[in-house]
Amino acid sequence: MTDTSSYSPIHIIGGGLAGSEAAWQIAEAGIPVILHEMRGVRGTDAHKTDSLAELVCSNSFRSDDATSNAVGVLHAEMRLAGSLIMSAADKNQVPAGGALAVDRDGFSDAVTKAIESHPRITVVREEVSGLPPRKWDLAIIATGPLTAPSLASAIQAETGADALAFFDAIAPIIHTDSINLDVCWFQSRYDKVGPGGTGKDYINCPMTEEQYNAFVDALITGDKTGFKEWEGTPYFDGCLPIEVMAERGRETLRHGPMKPMGLTNAHNPTVKPYAVVQLRQDNALGTLYNMVGFQTKLKYGAQAEVIRMIPGLEEAEFARLGGLHRNTYINSPVLLDPSLTLKSRPGLRFAGQITGCEGYVESASIGLLAGRFAAAERKGESLPLPPATTAFGSLLNHITGGHIVSDDEPGKRSFQPMNINFGLFPLLEPGAITKPEGVKRFRGKDKTVMKKQLVAARALDDCAAWLGGGDQLA
Repeated sequence: MTDTSSYSPIHIIGGGLAGSEAAWQIAEAGIPVILHEMRGVRGTDAHKTDSLAELVCSNSFRSDDATSNAVGVLHAEMRLAGSLIMSAADKNQVPAGGALAVDRDGFSDAVTKAIESHPRITVVREEVSGLPPRKWDLAIIATGPLTAPSLASAIQAETGADALAFFDAIAPIIHTDSINLDVCWFQSRYDKVGPGGTGKDYINCPMTEEQYNAFVDALITGDKTGFKEWEGTPYFDGCLPIEVMAERGRETLRHGPMKPMGLTNAHNPTVKPYAVVQLRQDNALGTLYNMVGFQTKLKYGAQAEVIRMIPGLEEAEFARLGGLHRNTYINSPVLLDPSLTLKSRPGLRFAGQITGCEGYVESASIGLLAGRFAAAERKGESLPLPPATTAFGSLLNHITGGHIVSDDEPGKRSFQPMNINFGLFPLLEPGAITKPEGVKRFRGKDKTVMKKQLVAARALDDCAAWLGGGDQLA
């Protein structure tokens, strides 16, 4: 593509969700972009295609509830900011209860076509093995958790700090027609109806106590992938392999991904399941379902054997078995300024999961912010930081300064990847939560729900004001 803009291009390394979103935001601001993506020349251990914004783990963007859920608020803020990632997700959604899930191939194709057809974006298929050359005066590294070793080494050499890493495991995907629906049934938890859903958006597999205990035993003793040279790397607690959860206590799974609450067995409604395995639609055709919360590092033979112990999945056929890959992120609070610029090198920003956020939407949102900051810098304009009261601002604050350094261990870095959550938002003003008129008792769950609603409403109001006041980039 050829651009006639008088501005010099901004270079982006990495065509995942963050890199694609950053490229879109910059191009929409009238600045040319050169997007460097190594897939097509060099693959990774987790990706299966050369498409941009490929989803390698779950196909869920999680809750789409912008009234009382933090990730739903982030969805809404990204839509307000003209996010390509959210537009592609909305156009390729599949039923998923209260969540926004997508047809993974349709989603990636939509992002790829939008990027490749934009007149101000040039996609270059090549591996950038080191830091961007100095002549790329403005650049963004958005290589994600699968950063090539050569680039990771260059980052370490520049920063003088070791990259931190954790393991991320992929959940299996099962062919729908191999699931026994005489045993399993369709139902969303508490019959909740979400975007494009019906309240019956998950396939549920029931377990008795005996079956559950046998399953847990098999998980713990199953043959697992060894860490090899990655030994000692910590997991991210939000994405623990299921066998690691099982090892933490026999009841852990029953209170986590296999909890039976909010579900009634349609085949035997008078008997409450002891545990339930849920599967969520993975593609628009409904021919594939993925196992919710079943990321695993079991070896292929062992995981197929263990999964087929689940009632209704005795003859399961797999489109993809689970796997394990290494995720890497930098110590952002120490290395980056509030606009995501590397302190030791002006003009070079980081975006996405490599900064220490976790999740598709979080990664894309940081790409969105990095793109807007870079575009403003290229134009010689000052873009104010998003308010801390917004989802954008709260996540950015966590990445660039939200960690806690222990007084007992001053030399130890405590920064960890984080999903967006209401715990990152500033507290409401005193007196903001008031008892509704006519309500005698107002505490506990009701008070918590109101608090979330007020925080969400404040975030969206403040985000709209921020975009309205600083949306000169559009």
